[in-house]
Amino acid sequence: MEQQAKSNRETVVIMPTKSVGISLILTFLFGSLGMFYSTIIGAIIMLIAESVIGFFTLGVGLLITHPICMIWGAIAAHQYNQKLLQGL
Repeated sequence: MEQQAKSNRETVVIMPTKSVGISLILTFLFGSLGMFYSTIIGAIIMLIAESVIGFFTLGVGLLITHPICMIWGAIAAHQYNQKLLQGL
């Protein structure tokens, strides 16, 4: 009887959501390093891209890549939250 009671238990995993606002603030202040809050792979990709583009354009290209980091980080945080709500 006790064995059956144990098998009916459900496990609930509680994971915190990621704030889109915090993601935007971190990427605004730290660029691709701030993306580590919302997406690790995206942060690595943009860190490499910003390094290469920044080197070849003497930093002027960062005016383009910096907003891209902010948008990508915000989208990644939003998608993470959507997956949590769907239970994936």
